[in-house]
Amino acid sequence: MGVRYNGQFLDLNRDAMKAESPEIRGVITNILNKWDPSVMMDCHTTDGSYHIEPTTFTWMANPDGDISLIAFMRDKMMPEMSGTLLNKYNVENCFYGEFIDMLAPEKGWIYDASEPRYVTNYVGLRNRLAILNENYVYADFKSRVNGCYCLIKSLTDYLNIHKDEIKHMLKVVDQKTVSRGLDPAVTDSFAIEYKLRPVSSPVTVKTFEAELATESNGRRNYRKTDRQKTVTVPYFIDYYPVKSVKLPYAYILDTFDPQIIGLLQTHGIKIEKLSVESKVEVERFNITELKGSQHLNQGHYNNTINGSFVKDTIEFAAGTLVVKTAQPLANVVSYLLEPQTNDGLVTWNFLDRYLVPQWGFGYNPYPVYKVIYKTDLKTAAI
Repeated sequence: MGVRYNGQFLDLNRDAMKAESPEIRGVITNILNKWDPSVMMDCHTTDGSYHIEPTTFTWMANPDGDISLIAFMRDKMMPEMSGTLLNKYNVENCFYGEFIDMLAPEKGWIYDASEPRYVTNYVGLRNRLAILNENYVYADFKSRVNGCYCLIKSLTDYLNIHKDEIKHMLKVVDQKTVSRGLDPAVTDSFAIEYKLRPVSSPVTVKTFEAELATESNGRRNYRKTDRQKTVTVPYFIDYYPVKSVKLPYAYILDTFDPQIIGLLQTHGIKIEKLSVESKVEVERFNITELKGSQHLNQGHYNNTINGSFVKDTIEFAAGTLVVKTAQPLANVVSYLLEPQTNDGLVTWNFLDRYLVPQWGFGYNPYPVYKVIYKTDLKTAAI
């Protein structure tokens, strides 16, 4: 299956939000921002469960993208592509996942990568359609290549028939996202925690029974047997919100950090600045706990943060940065700037130097403020 990292030892499929690698910055800047493709497919090789199907694939899963797009792919696009791949191109396939328990496959088939650091979920957060393709690592090379190629053909077959429907659907979703940000309703929210449940339709996998074996180094691992077994089991891929925060009219950034500004601009996010000194009613985040992970992940000690929002009225200087949510990439905006998401500026340490005082105790103010309701902010382009 090859190696997972680039020359910087960064896994490109964990880099979509922090965009540290030149490869991912190039993909975002020169493809997603410039061409704005309606659909993308990210092709990989599996390293998980045992099965006969050489080709597996699935759809974006993060619930902070427009869920109507997830439903379209789950209920219409993916099943039709699966049928085309099998019936027209004679390639056995199933939706991608792994067994929750390889010794007891009846417990279910799970897709457990919902964060937008994964490229397909990131594209979904941008309100576009995205497919993750995983070609079976234990299949012979020719079967893997042929299966992937035929999956791409199945995708183009589908798009050739449904292109007008998809273009219209994405246009409506963009309009809805921008309209929401112009005057957010009381009910408009953004998920910061979510849980997983199975979708209504089970998945069928032609698997092999596995058994535990002890390796020469003493480690215990799963080993495939020759006993083939076809199972139809729950498919755990439906992520649903369990904790949400209010989606604001705008975010005010009380920092001019060039790395943060550069990251937002790389994503294609529109940034403005206050034209005049302004007294604004905001919600600020009071930090009660900030904790880094014990182990490095992609060169970072990922943060988790706790606290609460409190109302305040603050005077901001002219030139202070403003990011409004009335833009097509509003979901990316909120995922990066909300303090408690699992893939934002806090998670990836962009704000570390601002949050903790050099001496003393406690925390500095979280330097991103939320303007909850429509407000007459005097702004100009930066």
